[in-house]
Amino acid sequence: MRTNHEIDYKIIGEEMQCIEIELDPKEIVIAESGSFMMMENEIQMETIFGDGSKSSGGFMDKLFSAGKRLLTGESLFMTAYTNMGLGKKKVTFAAPYPGKIIPMDLSNMQGKVICQKDAFLCAAKGVSVGIEFQKKLGVGLFGGEGFIMQKLEGDGMAFVHAGGTVIEKTLSPGDMLKVDTGCIVAFTSTVEYDIQFVGGIKNTFFGGEGVFFATLRGPGKVWIQSLPISRLASRIISYGSVGGRKEEGGILGGLGNLIDGDGM
Repeated sequence: MRTNHEIDYKIIGEEMQCIEIELDPKEIVIAESGSFMMMENEIQMETIFGDGSKSSGGFMDKLFSAGKRLLTGESLFMTAYTNMGLGKKKVTFAAPYPGKIIPMDLSNMQGKVICQKDAFLCAAKGVSVGIEFQKKLGVGLFGGEGFIMQKLEGDGMAFVHAGGTVIEKTLSPGDMLKVDTGCIVAFTSTVEYDIQFVGGIKNTFFGGEGVFFATLRGPGKVWIQSLPISRLASRIISYGSVGGRKEEGGILGGLGNLIDGDGM
C-alpha cells in the first residue's frame, strides 16, 4: 500500500509543456509557487509551510522542512491543491521554460531520487522535497550543482522539469557515463556521482567544455538534459549585450548585421 496520495496525470505539449493532474475527492497535489496554470471549480488552494510531507508534525518539524528548501534555492512555502468536490477534478501546472516534464514513480525507484536544485515541479501529497549533501569535496566544488541538490523521497508520483530534450539511461553495475556537469537532471540513489578532470592542456584551456566531467556510475537510472537553463541564460545575455552578437560566417555575418541594423 502506498503512503502517499495516488494521482493520475497527463502531460500536454511538446516544447513548452504543462501537466494536468486529476484528483479524486480529498486527494492533494503539492507544487512549487509560480507553477500554477489553471484548475477546475471545487479545488481548494492553500499555501503551506515547507513541503507538506510532515503536516502532522510540530512547528519545529515544519520549520526544518522549510529551511531545507531555502538551502536548495526554493521558497519557504509551497502550494497544496485539494479536491473538495464529490467527483474527479483537474489542476494544471506549467513548465517554467522550454523543455520536458519527467514523471517519476518513486515506488519503483527505491523511494528516492536526487535531482538538480531547481528541477522539482509538483508531486503527490506526502512526497518529501528535501536536500542531498554531496559528501565528496570535489563534487561539491566542481560538480556544477554545488554541495546541495534536491532529494525527492516517498512512494508517490513526482514530476521534475528539465531544459531541451531529456534522455533517460539505465546503467548496469559498473557502467559509467561522462556528462557535462550542467546537463545532469536526476539520478536514482544507487548511482554513484563523482567528477573527473578532463585532462590535457589544450582540452583544459581551449576546449570550451569546462575543466571537469561529471561521472555517473551504475547501477541505476539517470536523466540528462540537452539545454541547462544556465546555458540558455548565458546565450541570451551574450546576444543581448552590446557587441556580444556572434559573427557567424565572418564577413557575411558582419554584412548581415549591417543589413538588419545591428552594425550601425
